[in-house]
Amino acid sequence: MVSRFSSALPVLSIAAAALMLAGCDTQSSDTEQDADAATNSESAVAADDGPPPHPAFSGKLDISKRGTAAPEAVFAAPDGSAVSLADFKGKPLLVNLWATWCAPCVAEMPTLDALAEKDDRLNVLVVSQDLEGNAKVLPFFEKAEFTKLKPYIDPENGLNFALATGIMPTTILYDSQGKEVWRMLGGMNWNGPRAAAMMEDTLAGS
Repeated sequence: MVSRFSSALPVLSIAAAALMLAGCDTQSSDTEQDADAATNSESAVAADDGPPPHPAFSGKLDISKRGTAAPEAVFAAPDGSAVSLADFKGKPLLVNLWATWCAPCVAEMPTLDALAEKDDRLNVLVVSQDLEGNAKVLPFFEKAEFTKLKPYIDPENGLNFALATGIMPTTILYDSQGKEVWRMLGGMNWNGPRAAAMMEDTLAGS
């Protein structure tokens, strides 16, 4: 006779896998998640056949901080200079916090690149939270060959702490005045119709 607990194990395993794909816990270290994400990262960057599987795009919309000003935390631009989100005022801004060890982050990166390429009403900024900074991020970008995305880094996790999300990827839309419109906790297909509809009011008013 098979116990109820034993028969439930496959269901629990599937549920746990779905949660891992939806978002990454920022309390875990790079080394703890690096090994688990490596295979997913390799395939997502190299894939030529469209978006990755749907479970990676199961993020949740949060509007609880609408109207909040962007934090003043400083991070590094691709040229090494110090910047903050205030430097991007004047145009709607989509800020994505990600890391190379986070499989859902890696899965959605090509869709962010496609969005940045097709809609010039919007700045798309991806800011790595990898503790090793450029040592991890630059090889990733070199392999991915993104068209528009640039390697901003935040190895001190200043933005992550200031925004206090606890989940990566976290993607936040700011209006042209630097006020938060909404944030997405977890992965999203940013080149799809849902994302376009979510951003249209902000972009139309810019």
